[in-house]
Amino acid sequence: MQPPDDRHRPVEHYENFPVASWLCPPRLRRPVAAIYWFARTADDIADEGSATVEERRADLLTYRNDLEACLSDNAVSGRWPQVFTALGTAARDFALPAQPLFDLLAAFGQDVEKTAAAAPYGDRAELLDYCRRSANPVGRLLLHLYGVRDEESLAHSDAICSALQLINFWQDVSVDLPRARYYLPADDCRRHGFTPDAPSPQALPTLIAELCAWSRGLMLSGAPLVHRVPGRAGWELRLVVQGGLRILRRIEAIGFRTHERRPTVGALDLPPMLWAAARM
Repeated sequence: MQPPDDRHRPVEHYENFPVASWLCPPRLRRPVAAIYWFARTADDIADEGSATVEERRADLLTYRNDLEACLSDNAVSGRWPQVFTALGTAARDFALPAQPLFDLLAAFGQDVEKTAAAAPYGDRAELLDYCRRSANPVGRLLLHLYGVRDEESLAHSDAICSALQLINFWQDVSVDLPRARYYLPADDCRRHGFTPDAPSPQALPTLIAELCAWSRGLMLSGAPLVHRVPGRAGWELRLVVQGGLRILRRIEAIGFRTHERRPTVGALDLPPMLWAAARM
């Protein structure tokens, strides 16, 4: 499901929470996969391969035009046929709202511009505004599929999705900093004496610890949503929440030194995650 040239070469993606996928209700697996591959492919256009900034901008514009055409039942460019064939079917069968899909593309476009400018996010509010477009739309699309659409549930979903995105940032410091991806809020960095362009590793663990505590609080504030999502999907959400909290424990276990290595969850984490999910 990648572009036909090598500018956005396919990459292997580590997923934090693959354990949850088998719990997805069978009738929703195709639309969930369609949403995932739509977002995953756009993310690769923005971040992966050897494309120039100008090529990434042009490809994201073509991708956005294809999204508009797909949602209007018009012909697409043909560059990503698997993505838009599946997404078009899901949009028709489940009346997917369009705005979250366009919000995702806006976030990926922002990734291109921020990386090109090597520009950090100024504060936590600015970073959360990015999460509003990069992560929260996925949760809102899934709630739409589950038939959960009240405002309180949407707010809880936003908290969970933003927390997951933030946890991924703190987990990926060793990967992001060498690639000029600056997700550590600038005002927090200044307070801890950390400068991304001249990093002082000794300042990072206390900074990451504080940011992890913030993310944990955000995750827990959204956790009541697990009781409002029905059936197997609710159990899937429990494991997603516990997966995020487990990553935070893994970060803590290495002394918050994610500038040195990237912690992950594995098979041995499943039993404690299942136990914690059952106790929610």
